[in-house]
Amino acid sequence: MTEQARSADPITLWHALVREAAGNGLCGDLATRMRERRLTFGGRLLCPFLRPFFLDPADERRVTHAAETLWRLGERLANIAASDASILERLGLDDDEIRLAQIDPGYEVASTAARADAFLLPDSLQFAEYNAESPAGPGYSQRLAELFSELLDQASPFAPFADRFHVRFYTPIPQLLGALLDSYRDWGGRAPAPRVAIVDWREVPTWSEFELLRDAFTAAGVPTTVCDPRDLVFDGRALTVDGERIDLVYRRVLINDILARPDECRALIDAYRARAVCVANALRCKIAHKKAFFAVLTDDRYATHFNDDERAVIAAHVPWTRIVREDLADDLRRRRESLVLKPNDEYGGSGVTLGWETTESAWDDAIAKALRDCEESNRLWVVQERIQIRREEFPICESAGVVERNMLVDFAPYLFRGRVAGFLTRLSATGLANVTSGGGQVPAFVVEERV
Repeated sequence: MTEQARSADPITLWHALVREAAGNGLCGDLATRMRERRLTFGGRLLCPFLRPFFLDPADERRVTHAAETLWRLGERLANIAASDASILERLGLDDDEIRLAQIDPGYEVASTAARADAFLLPDSLQFAEYNAESPAGPGYSQRLAELFSELLDQASPFAPFADRFHVRFYTPIPQLLGALLDSYRDWGGRAPAPRVAIVDWREVPTWSEFELLRDAFTAAGVPTTVCDPRDLVFDGRALTVDGERIDLVYRRVLINDILARPDECRALIDAYRARAVCVANALRCKIAHKKAFFAVLTDDRYATHFNDDERAVIAAHVPWTRIVREDLADDLRRRRESLVLKPNDEYGGSGVTLGWETTESAWDDAIAKALRDCEESNRLWVVQERIQIRREEFPICESAGVVERNMLVDFAPYLFRGRVAGFLTRLSATGLANVTSGGGQVPAFVVEERV
């Protein structure tokens, strides 16, 4: 180990250790262990990278304050809007979504599990989106962190890092389970170990994560099954799967899919409406999930809904956002380099147009499509101010060996009933960072130098 590496900051030291270990089968060993632990997304390895994302305790504190404030704002808006159709319409919920949002779930929390997608820099923290609808990844995040933490064992080539830095990471799986059980008890559930069903389509690429969560929940004494909505049966009194009564549904099937495939989801919705089962997230989570949520937060007309601290968080961390309307079109054309267009309700980066990466004619076409969708089908789009992004060098396993690539870093805290419980950290070479569009995931470590 060189003197430079011994006295380096965390990234430099870690990279030096990677270079020393790369010739000893590091890539192959990590790949094997990831497959053994089902750390795959649609069959491919979740993490081809060889370094966690590092943040310091000061970063952790400011992220926690801002993200937990955002969750509270989402819950407040969901509570207000659930009985105010005008706000629901302003946010872009259609009639079917409004009907679902207005079903009383039996308890107050709309988003038991949420995630705030953000970019964290030394001098800024800005949220790009708020995922209020059962976001993916907490199981993957914990298991990846555990895998990388094994590299810090004293027998490992990375032991010098642990000697120099104190490292810790979050464990979102037990915190997710705790939040689900709290929502179940708020709903009125009395079973000491309720039977849980993790529900989504069996063909989704995140099925392996559901299996990780099932195994962890069951090991914690909470019997859990993973099933497809089509496996559920409701007889008017109980929701069952394979003859077993379900007390608590951890809903991962998206509301868009529920509405697109109503017959296949009928048992779930009928049981929810009848209060025969606790469902988390509740269907009114869609209110804060819409991208137009940020348009409400950054519009002065709604400022009276927020206190001074909340307004300060919004001003510092939520980018200016508006619903695309005809009266904004000329301004949007002039400001192409500083704006992004997004569908009001999509995921995985679908439909996003980054003005600074787009030609003038393509930007005009995107605006025209947004206006046409609003006029013809009431499908809203939002425009958002460009935010600062973070890029870092990460070592990555490629066919030619280990190389370092400059990657965009999307840093997204999980919020379980309003408490930060871990992070989803995604890397991408392009302007969009998500696993669905080909990015990768790394664990996040809180790192501070030993004294």
